[in-house]
Amino acid sequence: MSREALFNQLRAVQRFDLAVVGGGATGLGVALNAAQRGFSVVLLEAFDFASGTSSRSTKLLHGGVRYLAQGNIRLVSEALHERSVLMDMAPHLAQALPFVMPIYRSWQIPFYGIGLKLYDLLAGRKALGKTKILNRQETLAALPGVEPKGLKGGVQYWDGQFEDARFALALAKQIQRLGGLPINYARVTHVERHASSSSFSIQLQDQIGQQNLRIEANALVNATGVWVDALRQQLSPHQTSHLVAPSQGVHIVVGQEFLPSRHALLVPKTSDGRVLFAVPWLGSLVIGTTDTPRQDLPLHPKPFEEELTFLLTEASKALLRPVQRSDVKSVWVGLRPLVAIQDSQDTQTLSREHTIVKDSSGLVSVTGGKWTTFRVMAEDALQACFEAGVLSRRPLNDCHASRAPSNASVSLTLPPGMHLYGEEQALIGQLPGVGNTLFPGFTEAMVRYAARGEWATCVEDVLARRSRLLFLDAALARAVAPQVADILFQETGLDPKLEDFIALTEQYQMSGLQRAGQ
Repeated sequence: MSREALFNQLRAVQRFDLAVVGGGATGLGVALNAAQRGFSVVLLEAFDFASGTSSRSTKLLHGGVRYLAQGNIRLVSEALHERSVLMDMAPHLAQALPFVMPIYRSWQIPFYGIGLKLYDLLAGRKALGKTKILNRQETLAALPGVEPKGLKGGVQYWDGQFEDARFALALAKQIQRLGGLPINYARVTHVERHASSSSFSIQLQDQIGQQNLRIEANALVNATGVWVDALRQQLSPHQTSHLVAPSQGVHIVVGQEFLPSRHALLVPKTSDGRVLFAVPWLGSLVIGTTDTPRQDLPLHPKPFEEELTFLLTEASKALLRPVQRSDVKSVWVGLRPLVAIQDSQDTQTLSREHTIVKDSSGLVSVTGGKWTTFRVMAEDALQACFEAGVLSRRPLNDCHASRAPSNASVSLTLPPGMHLYGEEQALIGQLPGVGNTLFPGFTEAMVRYAARGEWATCVEDVLARRSRLLFLDAALARAVAPQVADILFQETGLDPKLEDFIALTEQYQMSGLQRAGQ
């Protein structure tokens, strides 16, 4: 459905059972859950789907190994169950990934080995593979490029890996197939609650066409991530409690020659007690992450110098070849909406990772959590709407609940940079430019498909989220951007915002950060 058709339908309906603000993992999950129950639902995202934190994860579907040490068995079991469901939902976007923890002190082998065996036990039949104790030679074979000095052995376990931005697109497409309206670049400018009808009046602006519209909704869910408190305060100006304490996580990307393996590396304890990952992803190696409090909330946050130094230093300790600034092909930063309040009268704490709040205005806000448990957050948010009386209870339609669109099981050993489209590959093959490769694994036809079938309107949409080139190689993304802009303009007639994207690539490059004084 074209953007014009979406807005025509929005004008035609005008009143919905549910409006969801925020098009990241949580908002998409809430809208999908509601659509599966047969509610009329509109999802409004101010920018692009998953343009914030939800496209800047470590690309893992995991049960939360670190929670085992805290004794939070329930949370681990829940996440392991969800990991299995999500991998079944979209086998073209998710896969099992072996992790190896290199061991340099002999006592750590039984310590971590026993803990990870418990991880297998909790996963039960949904385990992705068995935890194994590796000797020194086996560890070096699994992790060629790991620091060999003092290496005693390793522990191998399994978790899931997925493509977060394309998974978000798959959810948006499923919402639309079920009758919902997922709309990107639709900024909510004002919200008020009608005392007489107990409904919400929502004003929004089309960020592309600059038109303003007003719609009504019986229920309103706030799923705006780190920006969740802004919408709460708009409806309740005297609201003083804050739901989130933002924290940023930085990732750097280098060539896979630093760790030429299909295994990921996990350092369980760095110099300051953090966990460090080095994960193979689309032909490159992602190294992360950090956890740094941040008060300002930019859409494209920049890393702090100490975060970059930390990642380079710790990666160089873990790998045989030191990682230099000149080796980094891309840097990205995500803001995590960590839960700030846990115990108050208006808050229902559902886990250590996400929280649902029902304000006196009737607004339901959901924050915290992670991609692996987005369905749990969605379910809890809908239950809160039922309990608040803003939606009538309806059962979840199981025939719609288990699979994501384009769920063909396809080979996951595609060339580096090839993005997984599942059954939609046939549609792309019918478009002009299928033989014109813009960069390895991405063609002119894919740009056209992004515009026609995936709501892409600008170069950033295509090179940051429909493909992941900006996250893999910012300099290459800058180089191919003019070609992408030309194709997009042919398709949409809209300004592809090439200059804005060129400026953004500077922020994803080490050289640009250095020039900016970072």
